[in-house]
Amino acid sequence: MLDDTQQGVMLEIRRRLFGYACALSPDMASAEDLYQDTLLRAMAAKAAPDCKQAFRVWMFRIMRNLWIDRLRAAGRLPDFDDATEVEDLSAHPGTDLVVNALAVRQAFQRLSKEHRDILALVDICGFSYAEASEMLDVPTGTIMSRISRARRALAARMQDEVQVVSFPVRRVRRKLGDGP
Repeated sequence: MLDDTQQGVMLEIRRRLFGYACALSPDMASAEDLYQDTLLRAMAAKAAPDCKQAFRVWMFRIMRNLWIDRLRAAGRLPDFDDATEVEDLSAHPGTDLVVNALAVRQAFQRLSKEHRDILALVDICGFSYAEASEMLDVPTGTIMSRISRARRALAARMQDEVQVVSFPVRRVRRKLGDGP
């Protein structure tokens, strides 16, 4: 059973924890399930760390372990459709931002699970190298080299998979007398 301090920390980290679930999961429904299962497992635990930082690390470690268990149970990594395309974005303002966000998300999802995991912890959730080191139970230097390789892999995916999205050309009819 969690005490009031631990419940307070859980409330503080809930958005980052859900963001991590989204980064690990192939879709929103899976992310919600992973998030809720993590909270249930933490609340059912007989003992939890008292230190705020240790409690945060413990929560993210629970989520990561649940995610790994699900991958093992499925017997494979999730499939990603290489033919995924962005459909009609022309109606949205700031289409460049939308296209870029989708391109990054698509490239991120095509990375190996190890690369997605480390990028999610450090770049998305904002954990320090030391905190990620504790969560993954590896030396800090290993985290630094893994994050470097993961960032290079993401950049390479972005370079290799640049997709041009063509937007329909709207022809505007001019009224007689409106100019050339």
